[in-house]
Amino acid sequence: MAEDKTAPRSRPDLHALNAFPRAAFVQYLATIWEDSAWVADRTWDHRPFDNLAALHKCMTDTVQVAGKTAQLALLRAHPDLAGKLTRGGGLTAHSTEEQAGLGLDRLEETEFAWFDRHNAAYRARFGFPFIIAVKENTRDGIRHALATRLDNDPAVEMKTALGEVAKIAKFRLEGLFGT
Repeated sequence: MAEDKTAPRSRPDLHALNAFPRAAFVQYLATIWEDSAWVADRTWDHRPFDNLAALHKCMTDTVQVAGKTAQLALLRAHPDLAGKLTRGGGLTAHSTEEQAGLGLDRLEETEFAWFDRHNAAYRARFGFPFIIAVKENTRDGIRHALATRLDNDPAVEMKTALGEVAKIAKFRLEGLFGT
């Protein structure tokens, strides 16, 4: 296999990332927004970024102006919490780490069943999976939020889910840059 000369070899700092060609920039940031490399691709044109907060804001703004179809695709790229992919090992590396951090991959069968029922109800109501920034929550907090947010108006819930995705992206960026 030929070596990809556009791929970064080690963890760059933000200054180096700003200098990456588009393909390398997108490849490096592709996993920040769950299976949605288009966010990084559309953000590349707005370089340079003075700090991580500016990069995150630009990426978040990119999502906000992308339109409802792209936003729904982004939300639908996320897995169910404690769902079949969690149990079967089919998550992205980021999602695996995040869900395992709260033990969502090691629940009792009754807990898995609870999540399956509520995830299905949520998807049926809103058309995308329940999304919450796991890193700033407890297992009980997530269960409460899932049960409570089922009552939200669909427009409110889409806005809430996009806000949670932005938080997840912030945590992932901080992890990627070691901050």
